[in-house]
Amino acid sequence: QVRVVESGGGSVQPGGSLRLSCAASANTFSFNVMGWYRQAPGKERELVAFISSVGSPNYADSVKGRFTISGDNAKNTVYLQMNSLKPEDTAVYYCYAMRGGLRYWGQGTQVTVSS
Repeated sequence: QVRVVESGGGSVQPGGSLRLSCAASANTFSFNVMGWYRQAPGKERELVAFISSVGSPNYADSVKGRFTISGDNAKNTVYLQMNSLKPEDTAVYYCYAMRGGLRYWGQGTQVTVSS
């Protein structure tokens, strides 16, 4: 059984920073890709960033230069450092882990950017 758990969401003022963490548990294997999506009220879920075990990190254009994804493949963990946050970054952020074409999701963590 696979469990994906996020933490680190919260409220911050514009220009502030937050760091999200995600841990995926699996008894016998590591994941090929881990990353983050987000979904704002009334909008579709969108890819924010992902990192694979063999490639470079990838980012949505809207977060390039502000967000940094990093991870530890051996520990099945991934982090999202979010700097220079904007009100439009407000959303529920979902972590996912992928292997063998299957995607496992976390429950989501709320990020609110507001003055």
